[in-house]
Amino acid sequence: MVDGNKSGLQLIQANQRSQRCSKRRQHAQPLYLYTVNGSYEPSPYQLGYPHTRGILQSSLLHVLFYHSNCSCLCQSIYTSECYSLRFLSENMATDFSKNAEESPEPCKAEVKGSIPSWLQGTLLRNGPGIFSVGDTSYDHWFDGMAIMNSFAIKDGEVTHRSRYLRSDTYKSNMASNRIVVSEMGTMAYPDPSKNFIYKAITFLNHTVPDFTDNGASNFIKYGEDYYATSETNYIRKIDPVTLETQDKVDYLKYLPVNLATSHPHYDKEGNAYNFGTSIAEKGKTKYLLFKVPNVPALKNAEVICTVPCRSMLTPSYYHSFGMTDNYFIFIEQPLKLDILRMATAYMRGVNWASCLKFCPEENTVIHLIDRKTGKEVETKYYTGAMVVYHHVNAFEDDGHVIFDVIAYSDNSLYDMFYMSKLKEINNDLYSKPSYKRFVLPIQSDKGVAVGEDLVKLKYTTASAVKEKEGKLMCQAEVLWQGLELPRINYDVNGRRHRFVYGNSVEESALTKEIAKFDTETKEMVYWSEDNCMPSEPVFVPRPNGESEDDGVVLASVINANPGQSSFILILDGRTLKEVARAYVNAGLNKDMHGFFIPHGN
Repeated sequence: MVDGNKSGLQLIQANQRSQRCSKRRQHAQPLYLYTVNGSYEPSPYQLGYPHTRGILQSSLLHVLFYHSNCSCLCQSIYTSECYSLRFLSENMATDFSKNAEESPEPCKAEVKGSIPSWLQGTLLRNGPGIFSVGDTSYDHWFDGMAIMNSFAIKDGEVTHRSRYLRSDTYKSNMASNRIVVSEMGTMAYPDPSKNFIYKAITFLNHTVPDFTDNGASNFIKYGEDYYATSETNYIRKIDPVTLETQDKVDYLKYLPVNLATSHPHYDKEGNAYNFGTSIAEKGKTKYLLFKVPNVPALKNAEVICTVPCRSMLTPSYYHSFGMTDNYFIFIEQPLKLDILRMATAYMRGVNWASCLKFCPEENTVIHLIDRKTGKEVETKYYTGAMVVYHHVNAFEDDGHVIFDVIAYSDNSLYDMFYMSKLKEINNDLYSKPSYKRFVLPIQSDKGVAVGEDLVKLKYTTASAVKEKEGKLMCQAEVLWQGLELPRINYDVNGRRHRFVYGNSVEESALTKEIAKFDTETKEMVYWSEDNCMPSEPVFVPRPNGESEDDGVVLASVINANPGQSSFILILDGRTLKEVARAYVNAGLNKDMHGFFIPHGN
């Protein structure tokens, strides 16, 4: 038992019902209390259960332990002047509402291990970092204002820095000392003290919304420039070395797109390709596939293909798309954005995310676009209702286009990241994603009988059955369950791949493991460490590597172990064993996506 005088904690009472857990307690990992003197002390009751909550009330610190197996409540009450409770059990608790602190000055990290001499470049990571301003706070984790992290790797050393994205959203919120710019999951309302004219202008701005420029999702490279991006028509140019925020760019000045993905594709010449949604432009809502040439980038952006929307007022939401040497793959899924409901959301007192509707009774349409002609192929491809955020890769083989995606059966993932639900994670509501492989036969179905499967590949169970002339119903092969944030060796993008790196989310959307999946053997290899939360992994190939997985995997890791700093992790791409790590002298936050810039690019 902890010495009360030593730790500043005095045991007052222990609920006798906790004795019911005594047999299970001996197998649990210890919990730790974070005291005012900065030290971690084991709790008197070493309970490490999935549903654990700390509540600070006045001078009493109530520690509640809920054990789902025996349905009992175990309670210990302590007096303390400490202000935070840190649980370092197998199910690490993280305060997602805590604002991240920026560290704009470069700081050398402490390297353990040996960084390969060929690894020279900078890993950029982007994600939400500020969740409250003044007395206001965001309702959804995705809405937080962006913080960017940079890990510069040179000659075996690592230098870290971080900065807030100084977007117009950031400036407006900070100047008002409250959230005044609405995000997808958080509707901002004016200060009650503002006059009628100000409130009227705010209402009109939300009826025909001017979206945020809070680019907290990813980084995009257009030409020689790098941009922080989300999915609106605004992107922010940044300096990839200093992370300083530069120009605000509006897609609408170059292309009629109100929304665009944060996951473009790049060809070997450095040209970028992306998809955007044009809402009610000239009376039509449509999806635009556009190309941004390497030079001079956005000024010469051009529309390659226009795909009509199934419904003018309810376009599909999408987060990424696929590309092969000869085709683009665009999924029009039945997760829809209701434009009319968005226009009235402010008046009705709801957020824009509530205007997203999943329609499980509708099929998903798969659009296959010929890169040479810029037109859709004649055959129409369909599959059942699903929600896809991330494409893995796509390739061609013997008259077929094969594409891999991470798919969900519903839209519950977004709802899980509301701040109120992150505080009380209920894994019973978790919809585990499936790694699915679809196969689209390219050849004509003329002369093929209705009900016949046109897929002729021997290494997959995916099917594409003819329903009627020119229409195929596709069924995917499920390769794995519980993988997200997939990354491949981008050198094989658009061609057949074997290995996929990602986060294992088999038990929860909050990952604790990095995984490497072999699509041929169906084997999975993991990296994990107690009380550590790794980011999305980014694969960096070794120059002139001998195999697809010859390289390293980079990830930033939030480290909750006592007395240890967070770090950037370097793993061997073949074995997923640790090569090196670099401890940073700053806190790291859970983020979204990363982008590696090789030295000289």
